[in-house]
Amino acid sequence: MKERKIRVKNAFVNEEYVFPKLNPDGYCIFHDKETRKCVIHSVKPETCVAGPITFDINTKTSKIEWFIKTEKICPLAGRVYRDRALLQKHVESAKRELRRLVNELDSQALKAILKKDEPETFKIAENEIDKRILVKLRN
Repeated sequence: MKERKIRVKNAFVNEEYVFPKLNPDGYCIFHDKETRKCVIHSVKPETCVAGPITFDINTKTSKIEWFIKTEKICPLAGRVYRDRALLQKHVESAKRELRRLVNELDSQALKAILKKDEPETFKIAENEIDKRILVKLRN
């Protein structure tokens, strides 16, 4: 941010894990209303890379479940979902980044993320989860 001369005071929230604040309209603090683009695109966190794809971990089935946000809350989701080739490419990229996130987070931060309810989504896939992640969630 410093390199790109972006000055945003207190841009991040730390509530069990760190994430960008939202502006009064409910958009990420780094979303430019006029251009409809991210002002720090080259510094995309995993949630931005994942875009409309999100996840949950089902400890009963030992699976990581993949969801896509509805078009109602994410216009990109509708565009991605209607283009199967784009969806497949995007899901693979999102899975890679979100798996990296899940592996890197400590158990407290991962549990905090999993507590966040995302009702405006629907399930698109599931995969086996590494047993180490399940152990992390039990700690």
